[in-house]
Amino acid sequence: MTLTHRLATPADMPALIALMDEAIGVLQQPFLTPDQIAASRKLMGLDSQLIADGTYFLVEEDGVIVGSGGWSARATLYGGDHTPGRDAHRLNPATDAARVRAMYTHPDFARRGVGRLVLSLCEAAAREAGFARVELAGTLAGQPLYEACGYTVLERLSDERGGSPVPLLRMGKRL
Repeated sequence: MTLTHRLATPADMPALIALMDEAIGVLQQPFLTPDQIAASRKLMGLDSQLIADGTYFLVEEDGVIVGSGGWSARATLYGGDHTPGRDAHRLNPATDAARVRAMYTHPDFARRGVGRLVLSLCEAAAREAGFARVELAGTLAGQPLYEACGYTVLERLSDERGGSPVPLLRMGKRL
């Protein structure tokens, strides 16, 4: 398997949305009820601000998108364009943690290094931008990857805005 990566463009958005829908629907099944998966779709998804900011990566194998994720210097911790309560104000690298955002892997490529690659790209870019720490909102399905990459749980959350409580973990790491 040869993985390549690049920054996402607006033209990639339809393929990214399909990838996200597939990942949420399949990879969350062992951890969430069907109602929680439906609620996750209302809370998570593509944040086009990351693409506009030039901070959203996609991973391909033979030209097919198999994973994605980005980082942000904006306050929003998680959620897509449709998620209420977003906060686009810029973070201060001297005092705030950068955000790792919207990480998704196609189910056929789970546990094959896609997530680790995306995390390494995000962490390197955030470090280069002057951040000393990163935070993310992880799902229960993503927790093992994040912990294996050095993230620790800072807070357990439950987001009910999608109609059913979705468990999330605010996790962090020093760069």
